[in-house]
Amino acid sequence: MSIAHASAHSTTPVIGEPEVVEDASRAENSAAWLQLKAAATELQQWQVKDGSIPEPADHPAARDAVARLTAGIRALAPAFPHDAAYLDALVVDFDRWVDGGFGVPDFLDALVAFQPAEHRVDGLRHLVVFPMYTQNGSSERHVEALIVEVIWPEFIARLEQTYTNKLFLSLRLIDFTAGYDTNSAVLFPETVAMREIPQFTWGAIFQDREAARYRRVTRAAADITKLELTPLDAAMLDDQAATEKTFVMWDLIHDRSHMRGDLPFDPFMIKQRMPFFLYSLEELRCDLTAFRESVRLGDADDAELGDDAAEIRDQAVRVQHAILFDRIFRFPLTGSRVRNYDGLGGQLLFAWLHQRGVLHWTDTQLAIDWVALPTAVIALSDAINELYWRSIDRPKTVHWLAAYELVRGTLTPNPASAWARGLSDEILAGAPKGYTDAVLDDEFPLSMFYEALNKKMTDVIESTRGITAATA
Repeated sequence: MSIAHASAHSTTPVIGEPEVVEDASRAENSAAWLQLKAAATELQQWQVKDGSIPEPADHPAARDAVARLTAGIRALAPAFPHDAAYLDALVVDFDRWVDGGFGVPDFLDALVAFQPAEHRVDGLRHLVVFPMYTQNGSSERHVEALIVEVIWPEFIARLEQTYTNKLFLSLRLIDFTAGYDTNSAVLFPETVAMREIPQFTWGAIFQDREAARYRRVTRAAADITKLELTPLDAAMLDDQAATEKTFVMWDLIHDRSHMRGDLPFDPFMIKQRMPFFLYSLEELRCDLTAFRESVRLGDADDAELGDDAAEIRDQAVRVQHAILFDRIFRFPLTGSRVRNYDGLGGQLLFAWLHQRGVLHWTDTQLAIDWVALPTAVIALSDAINELYWRSIDRPKTVHWLAAYELVRGTLTPNPASAWARGLSDEILAGAPKGYTDAVLDDEFPLSMFYEALNKKMTDVIESTRGITAATA
């Protein structure tokens, strides 16, 4: 019998057992969720980096917190019948963690049972509880709890037939513990504490957070730079729902672009340390693929696009502009300058467009040649694709050197750069590690334009920490 079924037949609440919740749309305001969330938060204070609770003195209180947490799961389970197998396994994994003396948590069984990408239904909710770290949040594995909602509009279901990506899931944050009161906008299974690595079958992006911070940052940057927005872009900044759809389309195509194309076997060089500008080019390559595909979709005929043709064409233009503004306004100024590969990609796109007369900074005002934009962006996409194609026949380190020259052809390296001066024969003849170690943390510093913009945008970007659709 599942915990959902068992709880549905329970009529007498006991201490720590909140009343059963059967409506997922009201779950975040229920006593069961508030109890679960509080218990998860309480556990975090005793957990160390690997997720364990090593101090025996903390175990009685931790045991009580887990009991309240699992009681909350049981009470909430009827509201999430599509996740019954996962929620059953989740309680078992928590009980095993307690019985094992709060060692390094192992939630493999619950993780394998959780298959949210099998239910890509717009508005469907999930209860997610795992010991995990959060990207761009905490590097420590804490018990985190979330209520999330699927974003899957009809036109995306139509596009996914062309840009097939069964692993991709788009979500909206409803409520969450502290690990997601951060810049983290992803939910990835590989962040969960588990005894072995299974084959991952899904990866989720919180499109409401992406859209909300895009709207806030772009609005501020456009005001500061006196950029005259197109009517379409101005409308996006006033419409959270439409912007969420734009980001779903962007990320659907971006995510599918990894490992597709003429690639040097593995663009990420999995399990290998490589210079951070290689990651910059890979992420930018996928974004520019989404851009060029959106240009193509904007010109596609009704026969290809079907009943959703008008919406797909409209969103195709929105995707192009969202990629541009997010890349040139938010990416270069978010996070530290320590190997900031997304920041570097944004810097590269800005400088590429500026040097080709598509982006203008004149009389302290930014202007964009919208007619020339697609051709210039696709030219950068072509340059990166050419680099990848040629690298199929090159040694790895030669590919690294060629990639550096591509970036250096547009951006100015740090004056102290060993790469810019030319690596020594000792490094060139040595192991790849020597190449990577010679890269400066800030190999391509911010330009004067970005230094000035950063001073005016710091508070705005910081204000997006933990942002959601509800707080945008």
